[in-house]
Amino acid sequence: MPDLLIELFSEEIPARMQTRAADDLRKLVTDGLVEAGLTYAGAAAFSTPRRLTLSIDGLTAESKAVREERKGPKVGAPDQAIEGFLRGAGVAREDLEVRDDKKGQVYFAVIEKPGRMAADIIAEVLEKAVRNFPWPKSMRWGEGSLKWVRPLHSILCILTDEAGAAVVPLDVDGIKSGNTTQGHRFLAPDPFSVMNLDDYEAKLKRENVVLRADERAEAIWNEATTQAFALGLEVVEDKGLLAEVAGLVEWPVVLLGQIDDAFLGLPPEVLQTSMKEHQKFFSVRNPKTGRIERFVTVANMETSDNGATILAGNQKVLSARLADAKFFWENDLRVAKAGMQPWLDSLANVTFHNKLGSQKDRIERIAALARAIAPSVGADPDLAEQAARVAKADLSSEMVYEFPELQGLMGRYYAAEASLDAQVAAACEEHYSPLGPSDDVPTAPISVAVALADKIDTLTGFWAIDEKPTGSKDPFALRRAALGVIRLVLENGLASELKAVIEHAYDKLLEHYKSRFALTFKTTSGSHRQPHADTLAMKEPAASDPFWWIDLSILSQNFADDADAFDALTKRDMFDETKFARLFEKEPVVESLLSFFHDRLKVFLRDKGIRHDIIDACIAMPGNDDLTLLVKRAEALAETLATDDGENLLQGFKRANNILTQAEEKDGVEYSYGADVKFAEDDAEKALFAALDAADAKIAPAMAAEEFSTAMTAMAALRAPIDAFFTDVQVNADSEILRRNRLNLLSRIRNICLSVADLTKIEG
Repeated sequence: MPDLLIELFSEEIPARMQTRAADDLRKLVTDGLVEAGLTYAGAAAFSTPRRLTLSIDGLTAESKAVREERKGPKVGAPDQAIEGFLRGAGVAREDLEVRDDKKGQVYFAVIEKPGRMAADIIAEVLEKAVRNFPWPKSMRWGEGSLKWVRPLHSILCILTDEAGAAVVPLDVDGIKSGNTTQGHRFLAPDPFSVMNLDDYEAKLKRENVVLRADERAEAIWNEATTQAFALGLEVVEDKGLLAEVAGLVEWPVVLLGQIDDAFLGLPPEVLQTSMKEHQKFFSVRNPKTGRIERFVTVANMETSDNGATILAGNQKVLSARLADAKFFWENDLRVAKAGMQPWLDSLANVTFHNKLGSQKDRIERIAALARAIAPSVGADPDLAEQAARVAKADLSSEMVYEFPELQGLMGRYYAAEASLDAQVAAACEEHYSPLGPSDDVPTAPISVAVALADKIDTLTGFWAIDEKPTGSKDPFALRRAALGVIRLVLENGLASELKAVIEHAYDKLLEHYKSRFALTFKTTSGSHRQPHADTLAMKEPAASDPFWWIDLSILSQNFADDADAFDALTKRDMFDETKFARLFEKEPVVESLLSFFHDRLKVFLRDKGIRHDIIDACIAMPGNDDLTLLVKRAEALAETLATDDGENLLQGFKRANNILTQAEEKDGVEYSYGADVKFAEDDAEKALFAALDAADAKIAPAMAAEEFSTAMTAMAALRAPIDAFFTDVQVNADSEILRRNRLNLLSRIRNICLSVADLTKIEG
């Protein structure tokens, strides 16, 4: 069985596109070959900056002949239907066969496709793949119509079997296939021929090209760490940068450079970010001091001076970049030492969202919310409020403007320079966390308070203006914010009254709108146009946007600082205090947002092995806004139901609930007035009375003490007496007194079980 080798040789492919492009080439070609009737044993794709390579092993030499029969329309059907069938089957009318069918005579088309040689199929499939390649961006060059990420120079396509290697004939816009390729652009530019993958890879390496990206990355890392270790230093690990640099070079040459002493005083994160973003340099750290003192660059050339000229040029460019960073740093330090007030003031001009105000407005809300949250997380309210007020000050700094990814981190440095409490400085950096499911969660009380306030204000605000996530769309990362709140609460073991916190956040948002609305009338100038005021005032509130009427840009254009006009407008029904309050009914918003938290909690706990129906059973209980207790209850219930006693108890509960529900519907009464043991006749019935009394005595105090495992264990102990009761006792006895007493006994079972969790939500 022959092997196939394909190489598409072009100008440099952007590093970020190479891995995906290699996978796309493999998928397009292998899918096309299989669809055409060929099979293969294995396929591997490779990429370098100038080539995409695909190797397919064990390809069948030709496709099998195929005979297919297709049933068509009835004889006598309209000509249009018959013509459509002929086009789809690819046959002529005279080739159709007439056969008897259950509903009469119908046309049949017999389609016979002879087997085809692999080379013919490969040429067809590869040309289609090249012409329809899914590059994120592509270009045309010269006079041809072919589009590729960069100009495509040559196509290598050979099929190798026992007889040797043969070129698969192919011509794409004048680019003819062959068996030759080129090595390194400068070190080995002459073309050479190849026979198979092993020959191809070996000759490429001889011509200064390493085919495999993982091999290039490993070589870069090993050489960089070796050179750094020789100087007592260490390379800062960055897997993303390593993969990118491996896609920039075909023949990696690692060079270790020196950072000018003038820049060593910059924060290490600034040095690292500047070198990575602008120059694709690795940072080299002194493990004793934590300072970034050197850098590693990777060249694509071997030079006679061992890279000295390349290194000198890189160091010159780096010094210019770091000079900018130093300038930003020194300017920012002056503002920070003065208290950061100019940055805070400038945030009034930075819009967070056109319906939620500026960043400064938002900071005011977060500060008030952080103060309210502080006692519940063990934080000092004054420090929590102070931290919230300065946490986003660095957004106005020159350094964060240049490197947005340093937000928070630079805030920590600037807060320290402003001589603020260390806890406040830490909160400036940590309040953004956690940013993802694997990100570290802050544990310092001040940081936790500000992080919760930040995320809850964001969620409440977007819920209030009805900008919720829909389907796969979540432009404001609200799902991530909700998961952040959940992790902050759970991983810090916080007792949370989430509903009350959301209500507080909503109240602050409403205060913001009221104050902005009033302020607008006091500060705007211009002519007052009454017709527009009438239209605005009489407009019905839109359910999707409770703040529809507060459009500050319209107000500022249309209403003057005119006391009479202001009084006239505010006397309209729209501004009636009762009606005004109804426009801002917070209960629907709060309940909707709390439900969203529960949905995200289900996803979070599902990954930890807790079923969604178990979570639903716990959410249905009172106090479901305390996420920590909710999870403890769910974990205890999951553990109980995983046992035989728990599973059988669930079945017993459902049986009791079903019998009781049917009886209540039939009789039109509720059996909840308490069963009396004096009417018990059977031993199993008496034993159940005793077991329920014992369970109730344990469960009630355990639930009050939030000891869910104890309560669940006591509930599971009811399994045996309930089983015995249903085995030995007939609930619907002939005696009406016995029947009512036993139904009331079932009501006790239901009530005791439902006091632990809503078991009606459990599936199965």
